[in-house]
Amino acid sequence: MRHRKIAKKFGRSTAHREQLLRSLVVNLILCDRIETTLPKAKQARRDAEKMVTLARKGTLAARRLAASRLHSPKAVQRLFDSVVPELAGRPGGYTRIIKTGQRRGDNAEMALIEWVKEPVVGLEPVAGEPPVVADTGA
Repeated sequence: MRHRKIAKKFGRSTAHREQLLRSLVVNLILCDRIETTLPKAKQARRDAEKMVTLARKGTLAARRLAASRLHSPKAVQRLFDSVVPELAGRPGGYTRIIKTGQRRGDNAEMALIEWVKEPVVGLEPVAGEPPVVADTGA
């Protein structure tokens, strides 16, 4: 039974599926935007966000762990040196998925996955104002 399983298998063996997702994440890191099918984009988003969270630590151990998962020294260098500094002020949600319609050949739903590089608005409280606290009524 498939109950409570998060990841899709994409009709591939485990090694092929891992290589597919690794390739998608590496290409997202190197190109900043890729187009793929919607289910693959959703799974690649999970993996990419985990890699950014790992890279935000900035330690040598984190860099080695990223290298062991990505298998691409160029992607690891770009992740740590370019991608993470652009996403530094963001607490999460580093990627966005934009649906682009159906693929002509097989009518598969396509999507763009890209980094969210706009600054986060409204996270810092305004100086002089007390923080808003919800009234529980207790």
